[in-house]
Amino acid sequence: MAELDVQVVASDHAVWSGAAKSVRGRTVEGDIGILPGHTPVLSLLAEGELVINPVEGAPVKAKVSGGFFSVDSDQVTIVADEAELQG
Repeated sequence: MAELDVQVVASDHAVWSGAAKSVRGRTVEGDIGILPGHTPVLSLLAEGELVINPVEGAPVKAKVSGGFFSVDSDQVTIVADEAELQG
């Protein structure tokens, strides 16, 4: 089964990294959902909730604001001005 390689970092620390089935977040253009095989995307990140569905375990949620959201070859990189895990 295909999976995403996800990296989430804030301006001053790593937040989360690992394999995921999907990622959902908010860009300045609206909500975006990423599954394996998604076309390349580079977008500005808006304030909101980021939800990562890891290959194993419960969904991971983070509050993020500012930065960018990049997808290329099943690699998802989220670099946020501010990011904090919730729950």
